[in-house]
Amino acid sequence: MNYPRVSIIILNWNGWEDTVECLESIFQINYLNYSVIIVDNNSNDESICKIKEYAEGKLKPQSNFFDYDFSNKPIKLVEYTKNESESLKVIENRNNLTYNGITLIKNDENDGFAEGNNIGIRYALKTLNTDYILLLNNDTVVDKDFLNKLVQYSKSDKNIGIIGPKIYYYDFLNKIQVAGAKINLWMGKSYLVGDYEIDKGQYDEIREVDFISGCCFLVKKEVIDKLGLFNANYHCYWEESDYCLSSKKIGYQCIYYPSSKIWHKGSKSTNKVNGLLSYYMARNRFWFMKKHASTIQYVIFVLYFFMFKFWHVNIDFLFKRKIKDINRFSSGVKDGIKIDPNNQ
Repeated sequence: MNYPRVSIIILNWNGWEDTVECLESIFQINYLNYSVIIVDNNSNDESICKIKEYAEGKLKPQSNFFDYDFSNKPIKLVEYTKNESESLKVIENRNNLTYNGITLIKNDENDGFAEGNNIGIRYALKTLNTDYILLLNNDTVVDKDFLNKLVQYSKSDKNIGIIGPKIYYYDFLNKIQVAGAKINLWMGKSYLVGDYEIDKGQYDEIREVDFISGCCFLVKKEVIDKLGLFNANYHCYWEESDYCLSSKKIGYQCIYYPSSKIWHKGSKSTNKVNGLLSYYMARNRFWFMKKHASTIQYVIFVLYFFMFKFWHVNIDFLFKRKIKDINRFSSGVKDGIKIDPNNQ
């Protein structure tokens, strides 16, 4: 069986416990040609130290999803700063790297989802001669066969640009979190198909979807070559939707592949900062709509948003006494309308 080279990019921000559990599940998969790139977004906890301890075999993650494997430790780990990872010195040393090891890139600031992943993508494209990029949330646990199934189906059709698995809730083994996703360009809404439903086989069909969740997002190198990287101005939220719709415009399909499975805990990193979610969700929704909606769709969206959504969200925040969220949400709406993300 042919195994195209896959670079798995994981962002970490003050989440080493989740990250090492995710890593252990990855290093037990049955895919034979992959490397792991961890981009640490300037953590201020013990993340760097703990990730190194895991690679050395000195830290044993606990999980209900697997038994710890002593046999593959230590795992080779190379460490760079962000600047070093993009230098010619690293590129010239590409032949010294172990493809099934870990590259740890230490960012000097928290660049969020979009640019954090861009750092890893740039490194993979320049250094690892990769065929596929897999974006994977650090708070996930993967099935042993998840990557093999995604890659084999993706390479079977040249029109498939991006593909993703069925995603379950970590704490509810058979409860679906994502079984594909839809976008309503009239209302500026995205929908996760199957969310909170018990899996009874109702979403076991392979199908084309509007976008793939950034929780687990496998994209062909050729798509990145044509589209470029994520728009770093998004920071977090809506960037994978933007990327998927942009890929569709140049002829690629986004595919939901249900026999590939992972389990996901949730958005812990954004919940650590009060108001962060509400700001970026509001601002980036307007940015996304200005780029992808038709003129009439955008007009209808704006009318709907200010007649209903704006007031509904703020009343909900007020009822919950989340004053900071009200201010962040309103700032996000303002910036989304006034600022062009492509000209910052």
